[in-house]
Amino acid sequence: MNDSIAELDELTKNLNITDKQLIKEKMNIPRYRMMYLDSLKRNENFRLQRSEDFKKAVRKYRSGLEGTEATEVPASLDDTMRDYQRYGFRWLKTLSAYGFGGILADDMGLGKTLQSIALMLDAKNHSDKHIQSLVVCPATLTLNWENEINRFAPELKPLTVIGTVAARDQLLESADEYDVIITSYSTLTRDIAKYEGRNFYLHFIDEAQYIKNHGTQMAKAVKAIHSQVRFALTGTPVENSLAELWSIFDFVMPDYLFNYNRFKKNFETPIVSKKDDKAVKALQRSVSPFILRRMKKEVLSELPDKTETILTSAMDAEQRKIYAANAEQLRQSLGSAGDSPEERIKILAMLTRLRQLCCDPHLVYENYEGGSAKLEQCIDLVDSCINSGHKILLFSQFTSMLAIIRRRFDELGISYFELTGETKPKERIRMMNEFNTDSTQVFLISLKAGGTGLNLTGADIVIHYDPWWNISAENQASDRVYRIGQRNNVQVYKLVADKSIEQNILKLQEAKKNLSDIAVNGEGDIMRMSADEILSLL
Repeated sequence: MNDSIAELDELTKNLNITDKQLIKEKMNIPRYRMMYLDSLKRNENFRLQRSEDFKKAVRKYRSGLEGTEATEVPASLDDTMRDYQRYGFRWLKTLSAYGFGGILADDMGLGKTLQSIALMLDAKNHSDKHIQSLVVCPATLTLNWENEINRFAPELKPLTVIGTVAARDQLLESADEYDVIITSYSTLTRDIAKYEGRNFYLHFIDEAQYIKNHGTQMAKAVKAIHSQVRFALTGTPVENSLAELWSIFDFVMPDYLFNYNRFKKNFETPIVSKKDDKAVKALQRSVSPFILRRMKKEVLSELPDKTETILTSAMDAEQRKIYAANAEQLRQSLGSAGDSPEERIKILAMLTRLRQLCCDPHLVYENYEGGSAKLEQCIDLVDSCINSGHKILLFSQFTSMLAIIRRRFDELGISYFELTGETKPKERIRMMNEFNTDSTQVFLISLKAGGTGLNLTGADIVIHYDPWWNISAENQASDRVYRIGQRNNVQVYKLVADKSIEQNILKLQEAKKNLSDIAVNGEGDIMRMSADEILSLL
């Protein structure tokens, strides 16, 4: 077979053209093949003649990406979005204008959520009727999406579908009043029948690797939703196999990569088993117009030196019940407490107990049989960071919490070092040097033991599992990574339990961060607080 015939054979395969269709004078090809066809215009082995209408359509598509008046970001976000985020928004909007879907595969920390929110807000601003968007994400991120929408686009009204079956039923009864519906993969799988008859304009799935196995009920539920335009958000579009890429495309644009058996025959097997370079190039030509991926190093000049993100998790029913009971006990104690040092120490112990319950009730109750929303959020985040090629410092004030996390890491095969107040100085230095140069993925560190005297620029992700009273102590800990020698942008995550003392600790931090009289020891602030101020934390 000569090169011309081989190239024509590849073209017919990638466009799913049969021999009978090939001999016809005209045939219909889906519009989403437009950019693939345009990529063939410089083919040396056969000539592809493009009409003026085709060229005009391609120019219009490209002009949308390059930026015109029609693709300006919403005015309320004009001062918020960075240049690369503006381009991401234009990319999303251009695809949606043509009815195409796509994969926004930016590295973590570059603002995939913000770019998506901008598109949802823009769609609302330019629609003469009420339209709805749907966001499906891991359970640990549902409240984070709600908070980010409220922060960046208060014009949008979000509804987060969480809670018991009865609670979710009640929420969905009023869903028509909202602009954005937010739910988790697992909840959608259970509730899929309740979405029959609902039609969404924009449909986002976050951490899209959750549907990498196309045969799961989770993947089937996500794909069963009626939606006009679909986007997948993920920092790791392919983790283990090309089948994962097919499954995500099967969501964003069903049939674009044909059925899985055909995809496996034309792409996966030739690429994986035979290292077929032509198959690689053919797949790249097909998918590249619909995948946008930027790494931090590519846009580093636009990034701040250090980016902070607050991730909120919702306690499940059992954890919430225990937390509420302990909070009420503290309220009653405050009513009868005196102002002696002994009483103050007692109150501090009860506040610490509440903070531990936010982390994991097992820290307080050995026989606790429920789960910890924050722990699951933390594990998901660590897994996502590792899969994106990052190294992590994970701080907690509670060494017992580090022990729980350590056991989960052992189960999952995640490599780590651990530093606490019991770690000897020589061991401390050895671990620091090895972490900066070897393949160990996570450094678990007690906040008080590791807040100073460490240079750990081998990591570029910092996770604060629990907030500390004193923001300076947290900043000192984060600076183990953000210091001379750090070449990458640093991403700091703070994990916070929703509707808890932790959220109010963050408010306390914010109120005091510019004051020069912050106590060196975090407990000092609390020992000076009045009963009313302590109550406000609850």
